[in-house]
Amino acid sequence: MMKPIKDIKKLNGAEKAAILFLCLGEEQGSDLMQRLDDYDIHEITRAISGLGTIPPQVAEQVISEFMDNAGSGGAVVGSMEMAETMLRNFLPDSRVGEIMGEIQGPLVGRNMWENFSALNEQVIANYIKGEHDQTIAAILTKVKPDVAAKVLPLLGHERMLDVIERMIAMDSVPRHVLAQIEETVQHEFMSSARRSSGPDPQQRMADLFNKLDPSLFEKVTEDLETRIPEPFNAIKQKMFTFEDLIRLDANSLARVMRTVEGNTLPLALRGAKKEIRDHFLNALPARSREMLLEEMSSMGPVRGRDVQTAQSALVDGALELAEEEVIRLPLDDDDLILE
Repeated sequence: MMKPIKDIKKLNGAEKAAILFLCLGEEQGSDLMQRLDDYDIHEITRAISGLGTIPPQVAEQVISEFMDNAGSGGAVVGSMEMAETMLRNFLPDSRVGEIMGEIQGPLVGRNMWENFSALNEQVIANYIKGEHDQTIAAILTKVKPDVAAKVLPLLGHERMLDVIERMIAMDSVPRHVLAQIEETVQHEFMSSARRSSGPDPQQRMADLFNKLDPSLFEKVTEDLETRIPEPFNAIKQKMFTFEDLIRLDANSLARVMRTVEGNTLPLALRGAKKEIRDHFLNALPARSREMLLEEMSSMGPVRGRDVQTAQSALVDGALELAEEEVIRLPLDDDDLILE
């Protein structure tokens, strides 16, 4: 709930203009807005959308001509609905949807897809199975990569390949299409929803493949290399997996190991290849190395799923450090560490 504005000093120019439009009412406000350029329409629409309740005394201070209306009509209310109603009086629906989408995006856009991503992967898969492959691809480009990686196998092998191919080829989802998808998801799943923006499409798919079960990724690789060799190879170059950690120098690898807690590190190394395990151990001081070896030997049998989760945690730690520019990831052959 937005708090009523009490101090006119806190209003900027666009907000003061928005109050004027609200005081004029829909018909006169719409007539006046038609005379503005796109930039001013965006600014005033954004202001109307976020104003909330405007007490009469504030409206009187913003514009003296409003005194009669404010005195008899009380407070005026700015809302998304009021802003959209005004725009529809003089703009086509497609343009109104575009403007409102841009206004709504920064306010609450991420919440819907974050909430949708929090659903069980089987629930998501059951929901999207009845949709067209292109719609499924659009939805999975908006959810978190680790969630999409769990949902894809539930679609079946052939359909999964079709959807992945469409995701790779999808530069962006047209605004009106995304609005329809979000409206459907909102009504059927979420209590509140808007829109969100995605990362670079190839990097998004690289992140998804990083989270995909290794054995499953190996299965789809051959098919994708045949179907779409160039874009798929470009995506693979942006991937960073647990095996790639061996290419980090000792100092960087030590930093990565400090990003995880508990038994994550010994669990990850229990299922690692010998050369990778040795690289990790060599990056540690002697005492820390001995303690890690003791933990690994005392763990007993471990499940492959748990090993994969632990290894993914280390990869996530490396990616976070790289994003913070604490370490540099070797993503091509020129960055190989030679020892």
